[in-house]
Amino acid sequence: MEAEQLNQIENRFTNLGERANELKRYLDYPSKVDRLEEVVRLSESPEIWNDPKKAQEIGRERKALEAVVLVLDRVVKGVADAKELFEMGRGEEDWDTVNAVSEDVAELEAEIARLEFRRMFSNPMDPQPCFVDIQSGAGGTEAQDWASMLLRMYVRYGERKGFNVEVMEVSEGEVAGITSATIKLTGDYAFGFLRTETGVHRLVRVSPFDSNARRHTSFCSVFVYPEVDDSFEIEINPADVRTDTYRASGAGGQHINKTDSAVRLTHVPTGIVVQCQNDRSQHRNRDEAWQMLRAKLYELELRKRMEAQQQLEAGKSDIGWGHQIRSYVFDQSRIKDLRTGYEVGNLKGVMDGDIDDFIEASLKQGV
Repeated sequence: MEAEQLNQIENRFTNLGERANELKRYLDYPSKVDRLEEVVRLSESPEIWNDPKKAQEIGRERKALEAVVLVLDRVVKGVADAKELFEMGRGEEDWDTVNAVSEDVAELEAEIARLEFRRMFSNPMDPQPCFVDIQSGAGGTEAQDWASMLLRMYVRYGERKGFNVEVMEVSEGEVAGITSATIKLTGDYAFGFLRTETGVHRLVRVSPFDSNARRHTSFCSVFVYPEVDDSFEIEINPADVRTDTYRASGAGGQHINKTDSAVRLTHVPTGIVVQCQNDRSQHRNRDEAWQMLRAKLYELELRKRMEAQQQLEAGKSDIGWGHQIRSYVFDQSRIKDLRTGYEVGNLKGVMDGDIDDFIEASLKQGV
């Protein structure tokens, strides 16, 4: 093996060590180590289960801390072990061992890169679960079919990430597709990953619903907002909320069509409407709908503050049909993000939920 190749491997060791130290500084590693020890003690105490809600909070915090502390510990130890093995392999001119070390270093670099990616999650709500609202727009049946494809794309994306995906509500279209849907994704940094998907998604394709096989342009809006738990104070006057119950639509057996189990809440001052029909129990649907309402009101307040700080145009908080973020041109197998300029030709992969590259590009550019 040439000296230049050996030097490159050594430089990768140095680079990994520097990146790990920078992450330790940026992520306040010492305080996280101390807090993790305390959280582990709390989570292993029998008394914690007297308060299930507190136990759940402690469990979430422990998982978040371990994602930083254990990964950094593993990288630092991995670099030390690999470096020792590298020196042995080089001294004995055992190039198979040196090549194996190089592969190990690549895995450590990937782990560090994933942790560095987390630095882009600066929003305090980024670690939270999130809701994704999909609404069909201009384009009639074609737009409703497009909305159903986007719903499938985000469900597949959540499954790829290992998130728990719940379909909270779906309103079927008259001919095909859907007019609207809401899904909930629960997992590490679900909102952080998906928040830049908010906006209008444009589809261009030869419509299967057009007997003349003409190209059609359709639009759907996507709105992503975080779940707000009780640790975030959101005051809602019950007098401002109108509650309607109705029979759930779609699959669900005889019971779901015979009872008014679905719940719709309307916040009169803001005009915000949420609905939930995923459970047979009206009580559980009502609780979930209130969670969704609190989350939307929190996001509304957050957007108002951001707009005031950045002096954004007055209408930007509303998702207007002119505010397109991404174009999907089916007959050219081309998907382009209009904010970052990132473009791919993997149409099938994207529609199967492979949108990580779009998300990473938008997060890096601070969209």
